[in-house]
Amino acid sequence: MLALVGAVLAAIAYGAATVLQAIGVRRLREAPTGSSLLARCRAGWLYAAGLALDAVGFVLSFAALRSLPLFLVESMLASSVGVTAVLAVIWLGVRLSRLEVGALAVTGIGLVLLAISAQEGAARTLDSRGGWLLLGGGVAIAVVFGLGMADRNRARSSITLAVASGLGFGLSGIVARVLNTSNPLWHTVFQAQLWALILAGAVALVAYGFALDRGRTTSVAAITFAVETIVPAAIGLAFLGDEIRRGLVVVAVLGFVITLGGCLALAGHAEIEA
Repeated sequence: MLALVGAVLAAIAYGAATVLQAIGVRRLREAPTGSSLLARCRAGWLYAAGLALDAVGFVLSFAALRSLPLFLVESMLASSVGVTAVLAVIWLGVRLSRLEVGALAVTGIGLVLLAISAQEGAARTLDSRGGWLLLGGGVAIAVVFGLGMADRNRARSSITLAVASGLGFGLSGIVARVLNTSNPLWHTVFQAQLWALILAGAVALVAYGFALDRGRTTSVAAITFAVETIVPAAIGLAFLGDEIRRGLVVVAVLGFVITLGGCLALAGHAEIEA
């Protein structure tokens, strides 16, 4: 129950962070050319506040992933787009359509089905070869990020960066699920998994910020959340020992599909205007 509460709070933190980052990016974009560093810091402080909330959400999701399967936690984190939509109504005066209200309800139902069907338990441990494989995945994500930054087509660049962000957040979730702390604790520094977590997390945050700057907020969110949810869920079920309660496979699949569908519907229609 504590892990579920942590995952819910992480989704709230991530949803609020998206609103703050979107406003911060737009204020930075609208700052006059040649503005001083102090003026740009004042314009973009909400983006920094969003990053702080991202950090809080990460810590909460990390704790949840120690005992809950990836397909449940990542789906809950994807539902943060629903939190973003609700907060946009409260803070920014955005009006949701009937489709978006329905998507919020569907997402909530899907999350309940997932919570019922998920089997708690620790993930399988990885040897050093698995750790280096994860670190190699982090390097590959950094390459995708570089390709997105080099692309002069803003629309295509935003898509590539959103994919890189989703992969980075997804890999961070995988590492959080399998990371084993050493004894003494500082020996964990020598684990390739920890460096994969740091690299993937850093790339994900930076890629998401640039993707928001180059594309529509909700389109970027939709791509990021889809990649972040689907890839780790598949890896967790296939390789890490994530389990579904006996007899509830259909419930889990249905919950996953309608949750992701509701999140994508929200992300595709609830554009945030600062």
